[in-house]
Amino acid sequence: ILATLERERVPATFFLTGDFAREHPASARAIAAAHPVGNHTENHRDLTTLSSSAVVDEVRSGAATIRATTGRSTAPWFRFPVGARDARPIGLVNEECYVAVRWTVDSLGWKGTSGGMTSATVRDRVLAAARPGMIVLMHVGANPDDGTTLDADALPSVIAGLRAKGYSFVSLPQSL
Repeated sequence: ILATLERERVPATFFLTGDFAREHPASARAIAAAHPVGNHTENHRDLTTLSSSAVVDEVRSGAATIRATTGRSTAPWFRFPVGARDARPIGLVNEECYVAVRWTVDSLGWKGTSGGMTSATVRDRVLAAARPGMIVLMHVGANPDDGTTLDADALPSVIAGLRAKGYSFVSLPQSL
């Protein structure tokens, strides 16, 4: 993914979990060296199911782990795990001085081939949703069930397809 983004000169913003940073420190450092990083919590838990203190702990722990691993702050960008949010965790995240960022289209590449996806369906899904200002949600890593990396596989054709439609790319900080 990083090689494709660099080769194609496409900026991106990565939302890391503390777990990812701890388990893949070299990758987390490489990502943070090349792109803005946001907070995706420590353990990728559904914050709507946690107590308020547990939500704050997930946010603060994620930020601390990512900073300790990468040397980069995640503020002010935050993404809710699985997109699950309601007024209470949104308020708690805002109180931690984060701005929650959603997406326009989820590539669904994370489902892998075991979830009925292919790199072509990932590409087609993103291209069909193309709109000015869109935010595409893609994932690093492999599907835990089948080991596929559909988002990484589809990324070059997604970039080419969006460019063919006249779109250009900016990172989240650039867009705002």
